[in-house]
Amino acid sequence: MKEEIIIAGFGGQGVLSMGKILAYSGLMEGKEVSWMPAYGPEQRGGTANVTVIVSDERVSSPILSNYDVAIILNQPSLEKFENKVKPGGVLIYDGYGIINPPTRTDINVYRIDAMDAANEMKNAKAFNMIVLGGLLKVKPMVSIESVLSGLKKTLPERHHHLIPLNEAAIQKGMEIVKKG
Repeated sequence: MKEEIIIAGFGGQGVLSMGKILAYSGLMEGKEVSWMPAYGPEQRGGTANVTVIVSDERVSSPILSNYDVAIILNQPSLEKFENKVKPGGVLIYDGYGIINPPTRTDINVYRIDAMDAANEMKNAKAFNMIVLGGLLKVKPMVSIESVLSGLKKTLPERHHHLIPLNEAAIQKGMEIVKKG
């Protein structure tokens, strides 16, 4: 198993931390991982993306030009990365951040209304965990238990009381992701 993933959106959406949690989750399961962030100098509000590779075998290079999975959280990222998803691959997008949805027919497209769900949960910071839940429903590359362990590793201890909220957000994402 080898999954090459791009997560892209605006800075402040939790793009980099979502990738870091996914990478830590893979490590918890003894997988080989790579986590390579890329963001502009403005960070919050500017574009940000992270490449994550989760594999059963050694990762030869963290630099990719095509992806098995793209998680797209805004229109500029869709325009940049939609054509870089391998045929037969997966593209998951947040309905709130996309004006013109993906048009490719040779990939599996999923929509997740994570921003709306985060607002319903009255916690905008749960957004990225909702999206991660959608990813894990579509491509269960790591277990939820590993993700929760990854959260403990990435969150400062003073925020560990938020782990149950994050777990609820992951479950919500698994429920609301849908084909199309």
